[in-house]
Amino acid sequence: MISTIELPEFNRLQKAISETKWIQGEGIVKDVVGLVIESAGPQACIGDWCQIILPNGVVDAEVVGFRKDRVLLMPLGDLAGISPGSIVRCMNRSFESPAGHGLLGRVLDGLGRPIDGSELSKGLCKMPTLASPPNAMERPPISKAITTGVKAIDGFLTFGEGQRLGIFAGSGVGKSTLMGMIACKSSADVNVICLVGERGRELREFIENDLGKEGLAKSVVVCATSDQPALVRIKAAFTATAIAEYFRNQGKSVLLVMDSVTRFAMAQREVGLSIGEPPSTKGYTPSVFALLPKLIERAGTSKLGSITGLYTVLVEGDDHDEPIADATRAILDGHIVLSRKLTSRGHYPPIDVLQSLSRTMPLVVTPEHNELARQGRETLAAYNDVEDLVSIGAYKTGSNKQSDKALKTFPALNSFLMQAKNESQELQETLVELQKAVNA
Repeated sequence: MISTIELPEFNRLQKAISETKWIQGEGIVKDVVGLVIESAGPQACIGDWCQIILPNGVVDAEVVGFRKDRVLLMPLGDLAGISPGSIVRCMNRSFESPAGHGLLGRVLDGLGRPIDGSELSKGLCKMPTLASPPNAMERPPISKAITTGVKAIDGFLTFGEGQRLGIFAGSGVGKSTLMGMIACKSSADVNVICLVGERGRELREFIENDLGKEGLAKSVVVCATSDQPALVRIKAAFTATAIAEYFRNQGKSVLLVMDSVTRFAMAQREVGLSIGEPPSTKGYTPSVFALLPKLIERAGTSKLGSITGLYTVLVEGDDHDEPIADATRAILDGHIVLSRKLTSRGHYPPIDVLQSLSRTMPLVVTPEHNELARQGRETLAAYNDVEDLVSIGAYKTGSNKQSDKALKTFPALNSFLMQAKNESQELQETLVELQKAVNA
């Protein structure tokens, strides 16, 4: 029996309990509009992993926003089977990616699941796909070169370990071939290769023809094809970055190759427009430009190791000033421009040296190497100035000493810049050949 002294306290507690908003571990699907699922509950945060319970299984989804009292989710699988009243269960954590040396030689989907026909090895750890970049004051300066085996890059655009570069090119110019050459012959300890929004047929072609057995042996390939949901394509980029971070934490020099940032941005645009973001430049939503630095800044040096990032950018209509190309170039530490004009001439790799730049090259090469590259650029620029006059027979020898020298030297320099796909060269051999070409 409750005494009169205890009754007021009892009433106070009873009222507090009745007014408490209970935390919901589950919710109910209320609506599906396009790619967005609206549910009443569960109590969740942006980025939380949820499962939608179906009669014959589950569909994974991620919380991407809120609208009044509704939770907005986007599926990581097919929408088929989802109906009003389907249970939504929050897992109270974000997605994690498997990571470890057991992934070398493996091919994974955008969520880190194997797609090469065998199970993942035991003993792998988990890495969060969403993480913060290293503290800016804790990043060691870039001071060591990483060789690629590609003469045009090692000679004129030398990479530094921990640098982030972009490969800018239109469709069908040769990005995949160049990526494969770099991955096979680079001096990095580990390659992590991410293919975002690729055509389904291109995955095996890239692995077998461009990467090869030698390249695959020291690589982890993460692929989300163009038919997969937009959120899976976005997750593929973050999954690959998380795997690269694991190897960097082990003290490795990692080469992270991502093809392409443009398709990653298109996937984020799809998500943004679906949840009601206002479109801005060329239909890209503000979240696209906010997400790009969060992805790219995670590469670079740390106290333990380095991630050298190589990001391809698909320039629409060969317009190198379109929004994603412009935004990405501002974040990166250099850019390699592939020329359709060179491709049409059978010049491979079709690297336009004059339009390309490695901002860290002076930090990682000798003064002699830097001077050779400067002289080579000077010759290419001088030849470029008179090329049209020469082609129509309007240039007269002796009109300009620098042009005369460029016309004499250009054939050797042009030959230096060409290289077969299966050909590789050590840095010292490259420098000897570059010196001969410049002084031809």
